[in-house]
Amino acid sequence: MTKDRWLDDIETPFEPANLRFLRRLVTVLTIIMIGGVVTVVSLLVIRLNADPAPLPEQVTLPDGATATAFTVGSDWFGVVTEDDQILIFDQVTGTLRQTIELE
Repeated sequence: MTKDRWLDDIETPFEPANLRFLRRLVTVLTIIMIGGVVTVVSLLVIRLNADPAPLPEQVTLPDGATATAFTVGSDWFGVVTEDDQILIFDQVTGTLRQTIELE
């Protein structure tokens, strides 16, 4: 065996088909995982920077009250205001049922 032939054998080793398949599989899965993480992060940024949902038209808040949160129950909906009140309205009629003062 000559010196040049021996160097050629070292530079191009034999690679089994299984190893080649696994290397390509890991590469593809890495690319897919990076794409998934980028997608999730971008959706979170878009969602968290979105404007808050408006109140339904049937909700009439008392004068000077500004809504900060809104939730819906089985036959009622609640509005949390900036002055630490929870206003409970009837879902069908839209009339104010109860006012809860937060301490």
